[in-house]
Amino acid sequence: MITIRVIPQLHIKGSKVVKPVHTEALRVVGDPTELAARYYTEGADELIYLDVVASLYERNLDLSLVQAVADKIYIPLTVGGGIRSIHDISNALRAGADKVAINTQATKNPWLLKEAAEKFGSQCIVLFVEAKSTGSNTWEVLTDGGRERARRDVIEWVKQALDLGVGEVLLTSVDRDGTNRGYDLELISVISSFATVPVIAHGGAGNLATFQAAIKTGRADAVAASSVFHYQQLTLRQVKDGLKRNGINVRL
Repeated sequence: MITIRVIPQLHIKGSKVVKPVHTEALRVVGDPTELAARYYTEGADELIYLDVVASLYERNLDLSLVQAVADKIYIPLTVGGGIRSIHDISNALRAGADKVAINTQATKNPWLLKEAAEKFGSQCIVLFVEAKSTGSNTWEVLTDGGRERARRDVIEWVKQALDLGVGEVLLTSVDRDGTNRGYDLELISVISSFATVPVIAHGGAGNLATFQAAIKTGRADAVAASSVFHYQQLTLRQVKDGLKRNGINVRL
């Protein structure tokens, strides 16, 4: 039985964590280092750090901020935003990231995924997908913090990325992001049905039942959430205890 991971996600704009709704950053939440330290203390299994405007403005990650966050935690850290080259990946890993999530540049140059997986190992390379529903069981890929259309079908894109060697898929529902209405179970289920690597579900976490559904119905390997933790609607411990009571294997 696999151990399900519960992962807080930090959306970074400038030097602050922001609350996104449909991937659009609307409100400043707090300081990344303070939130990282809090989530580590509360029992997060991993932490995801995404600069939500780096790709849009074609700028690099703030490596000093990445390092400051990494210094506060002793759990795996996935970093994304503004990753355009092998050099950028190397810099992020040197700054303290354990894994690097790539979205925008991968859609422009898919071979970056293959080159990165071969150089750093598949376990380091995460395909970050921003998925927008276009109808029944169909989704398109968005990039640049959900602002641009990549003209790619999500299912075909994930299959291609798996063939190129990615080691994990971070799957965000743009439609559900920041709504607390529950994860897109159809999206998660479709991707999980063929993915040969772990799938992290994100977008729509609300009450405990939404986490449970992403795992039991969607078959996600991990659940990520942001505002539900930032505003302490639920704590990490409450989520993990609740999942455990419902027969889901988690690390307490």
